[in-house]
Amino acid sequence: MQIRGEQLLLSSLAIDDLDFISSINCNKDLWYYEESVEDNMKKVCEKYRSRIEDTDDKEHYDFVIRRTTDPEGAAIGIAELWSYVGHRSSWELGYAVLPEYSGRGYGSEAVKLLLQFAFEQLKAHKVVGMCNSYNERSAALMERSGMVREGIFKEELNWQGRWVDQYFYSILDREFIHS
Repeated sequence: MQIRGEQLLLSSLAIDDLDFISSINCNKDLWYYEESVEDNMKKVCEKYRSRIEDTDDKEHYDFVIRRTTDPEGAAIGIAELWSYVGHRSSWELGYAVLPEYSGRGYGSEAVKLLLQFAFEQLKAHKVVGMCNSYNERSAALMERSGMVREGIFKEELNWQGRWVDQYFYSILDREFIHS
């Protein structure tokens, strides 16, 4: 599956992407604000391989972000949706763009494409996203995408040896349509 935007193409994760997805998931610099980062590339590779091979899995959608202008189609990031609360038709999103491509609107476009896919194809009622309260860029990206900070989970994350807050964002299907 592919989702095409103005600058980006979100391509469903394929076996050929496993090295990239493993390296990006194990990159501690990229996931600086996360509570923990998996460092076993083989473990990450197997997790995503099983998702690719499980064609009945309708609870995870993993995409590789590529630029539409790149003839070689080099991967520049990842964008993911997974079922948050199935019986409520709510989904959670996650994303990462390699640092050398940040600041060009790619993250914003990837999130908007994920939201469009969630609401139009998956018939989501709600999409949520969370981030460490110190991750100002991620918070700003979700807000630019029309998501609203619904709450703050006080001292939710044990990050760098101290308890920090986590922001909880969401957007409803009717809010996305008008955004």
